[in-house]
Formats: sequence, structure tokens, C-alpha cells
Amino acid sequence: MEKQMTIGLIVGNRGFFPGSLVEEGRKRILTVLEKNGVTVVTLSPEQTKYGAVENLEDAEKCAKLFKDNADEIDGIIVTLPNFGDERSAAAALRFSGLNVPVLVHGFPDELEKLDVKNRRDSFCGKISLCNNLVQYGIKFSDTTLHVEDPESAEFKKDLERFLAVCKIVKGLKNLRIGAIGARPAAFNTVRFSEKILEQYGISVETIDLSEIIARAKSFDSKANEVVQELQRLKDTFKPKRVPSEALDKMARLAATMREWIEQNKIKALAFQCWTALEEIYGIVPCAVMSMFSQSLIPSACEMDIMGALSMYILQLASGTPSALMDWNNNFGNDPEKAIMFHCSNLPICFFEKCEMSYQQIIAGTVGKENTYGTCVGKIAKGPATFLRLSSFDTQGTIAGVVAEGEFTNDNLKTFGGYGVAHIPNLRQLLSIITQYGFEHHVAVNKSLVMEAVKEALEKYMGWEILTTVCCDCH
Repeated sequence: MEKQMTIGLIVGNRGFFPGSLVEEGRKRILTVLEKNGVTVVTLSPEQTKYGAVENLEDAEKCAKLFKDNADEIDGIIVTLPNFGDERSAAAALRFSGLNVPVLVHGFPDELEKLDVKNRRDSFCGKISLCNNLVQYGIKFSDTTLHVEDPESAEFKKDLERFLAVCKIVKGLKNLRIGAIGARPAAFNTVRFSEKILEQYGISVETIDLSEIIARAKSFDSKANEVVQELQRLKDTFKPKRVPSEALDKMARLAATMREWIEQNKIKALAFQCWTALEEIYGIVPCAVMSMFSQSLIPSACEMDIMGALSMYILQLASGTPSALMDWNNNFGNDPEKAIMFHCSNLPICFFEKCEMSYQQIIAGTVGKENTYGTCVGKIAKGPATFLRLSSFDTQGTIAGVVAEGEFTNDNLKTFGGYGVAHIPNLRQLLSIITQYGFEHHVAVNKSLVMEAVKEALEKYMGWEILTTVCCDCH
């Protein structure tokens, strides 16, 4: 079950504006947040007037409250039911020391209520608050409209996006990615910089593939861990024409990987999936990796660490599993469609129908009997977000490209995991990928989370995220 989000709330107030609007506005936004399953940390009316922040003393109280709950707070919303005291709200954020996303929200005025007793002037107050935040060097997010009723559809969408941003930023803190094995010798494309990742608090835990194989071979097939993994494989894939010996090897590999993942607190991983494993151990790891991705431990093939990171970020934004695929083929002459493919280890939720089989591409090299465990099927129709992150070592930075589209009902006669993606401005997207040198792999999630991903990675991580001309895919 996904953990409930916790948001710190700062209610701004300017003393000579109507206090009744602050009292009413605070109740309204609290109701909206609670209805959306958000736990709120905020001052009470017993701690400050109306539970708002309007002076230095209030700012200090608010900052202490946030510090005391720092481990729980995922983000902060500053809301202005009236003009607000911009310095106090900014000071509360600064004093708290919390390095979390911030959303600035203002209540709209009503045209028939612009008299002294009812006017808010939040429209103007928000500009003043943002001016102070920029001066203080505090990063913040904006709403779609300059001012919004908290009950509006616009604010609901903005809140969903902001919560996704918070999940991404928090999920990247002290992240540990597993690297099992070495990259394929021919794949210069999946090179990456551990040192650059470390600058952003992302660590890579490595282990030689031979150690994993040795542990898997030594695992007793009757051990509880192996029995449980075997049952998971059978429940997930219902394999019909897969040798029992191959299933046993998959179960022992899964048990070995799970033990290592738990010991090292791994959140995502990349795996050396060919051809040493097939030659030495006698299976492909695709089905095992599919199960891990489905259980929200993204597993990237071909030792693509940056691909695993991209998968994890999409998962944080959506709460659903991600896959890693190739930009693989043109779809006839349609400039906005491409065939997405891998051989494959896609999570089971991606497929219309999935069958466990052998890996046709490398069977000719290592033998069919050594390649059981791949996931074959067509990707189900539905929305999709595509993300590719890369470390640009000579520039010492991380950058990425993101796009939205959908998988279509178009049929193909092929093998592996496959689907046809329709992406508006695809030619422009492919031009960005080739001209900037992004990889042929791309992380995919069956949701529309581009805006949250771009906001989180650009604004709060400081990475450059490229995209095509905006097109409404929602």
C-alpha cells in the first residue's frame, strides 16, 4: 500500500485584510487536502491567529513545527486567502531548513465582492511572495492559473502534479541503484558516471554477475525462498511449455537477487542479461526482472543504470510499474508512430496477454534450451510517458528527454514484448534524441506524468529536461 503523502501548509495573512477570509480559506484548503488523502502539518488557531503566518514570531513557530516533522513532510504549500505577509511566509520556509518542493497558491477574488470587507488581493500578494522567494533562493512551483479556488478542477490537477513532484524529489534522496554484472562490451551507449550520480545523492551498489550465479547455484530448490519465488513465477506467467528445470533456475535466481536487494536497500537495478548468464547458468533473466519491475523494483536490462533511474522516476510519479524499451522500428510511413520493442522483461501489467517462452534473438548463439524465461506479448492500448536520462560526463551534468503519447491497437507479427506508440511530434523527438546523443533505450510508464517529471527534475534537481513542442495528450 502506498504511503500517504504529508504536506506542510503555510496560510498567509496580512493583518489589515479581512481575517474572516483567512479563517474560511484555511478550512477550505484543509478540507480539499484531506479529501485527496493528504496528511497536513500546519499551525493551529491556538498557536497563531487563525492558524496563519503574518509576522516573524509566527514564522518562527511555523518553522519549528516543520522542523519537528521534517522526516515526514514531503512538500509545502503556501496558500494566500488574502494578500498575505510575503516576508513572513518566506521566512518560515527559510527558517525551516526543509529542502522540499513548494507550491504557491492564491485564492481568487469575486467580482461582486471587491469591497473593503471582502476583497482578498491574493492576485497581487502572490506576486510579492514569489518575489521574496526568488530573492531568498527558494525554489517553488506555480499553479496553472495565477489564482484558483481550491475546490476547482484546475487546483485538483495542480495538486496531483505537485504530489507527484514531491514523490520524485523525495524518492531520489539517498537512492541506491543496483548494478549486477558488467555492461555488454558493444554497448558504449549505456556508459554512465557514478560520480555525477553521487553528486545528486544517488549511489550505485555493484556486484559481479559471477557472485549472483554462484549464490543461485548453491540455493537449495526446497528452500522457502525458492519455493515462494517459483510460485510467484507460476502465478504471474502460468508457463505451459517451459521446462521445470528452467523454472527452478529462475526461482533460485529470483531468491538470490531478492536477498541481495533487501540487504543493500536497492530501489532499482540494472542487470547483465546476456550472454554470460545463458552460457553459465542456462536461462534468460527476463521473467525474473519482469516480476521485480511489477513489484515496483524497476529492473533494466543490458546494464543500463540510467535507464533504471528513468524507470524509477516514472514509477515515483505514477505509482505504477515502468519498463525499458528500444526505439526499435518505423511503423510504415507514419511519422508519428514507432514500434517499441524489447526481447523482453516488461512488467506483466504492460501486456494484453503474456506468454513465457524462449529468447529467439540469442537462442541461435547459446541454444534454445538456455534461453527460457523471456516475456512475449503485445502491449495493451493506453496512455504512456517516455523518459530517458543520461549523464553527460564532459559537462558534469545529467540531462534527459521526456514525451507523452499512447500505445495503439495496431497489430504486428513479431516476437518479444512489442507495441506501436503514437507520439505527437515524434520526428522532433527523435531529432532531439539523435542530436544530443541520448541512448536507444527509453523508460516507459503507462500513465501521463510528463509535466510532473519535467517540473521535479528541472526545477528541484537542476537537470535539463528536453521535450517537443507541447501537445495536449490528456
